[in-house]
Amino acid sequence: MSRRRQAVKRPLVEDSKFHSTLVSRLVSTVMDCGKKSLAQRIVYSAFDEIAGKNPNANPLEILQRAVDNVRPRLEVKARRVGGATYQVPLEVPGDRQLSLAMRWLVDLADARKGIPMREALAAEILDAYQGQGNAIRKRDEVHKMAQANKAFAHFRW
Repeated sequence: MSRRRQAVKRPLVEDSKFHSTLVSRLVSTVMDCGKKSLAQRIVYSAFDEIAGKNPNANPLEILQRAVDNVRPRLEVKARRVGGATYQVPLEVPGDRQLSLAMRWLVDLADARKGIPMREALAAEILDAYQGQGNAIRKRDEVHKMAQANKAFAHFRW
């Protein structure tokens, strides 16, 4: 354990276009090498694509539902007990659920080769909204791993 004090959690500012902290968090996740304006352009154009494919739905609600669908409830953590390492299933804290969901959406959109990032991000968000796609598969994989190791749940502390 670290002997330093706990880091102070800073409040997240809302983005300028949608006035949503969820969108600003998505922009921060997409951002690479400090290029925030490029990340904002990617996210906002992905929202335009989502609005184009679903004209009567709000892109913010689609993003919220997609993130809720991708959030993992359980995950496994390695615990070392008596010389053996066990994969112990643990409940995921709310902030980490959101972080993992965002990271999975962005990373799996980035893994789609041959199409621009804005289109890939829009497609990944729409897939997650509909309950399918790579991010949902990743969540199910994490849940399956936790389910398979629930015999070691008594090692959590």
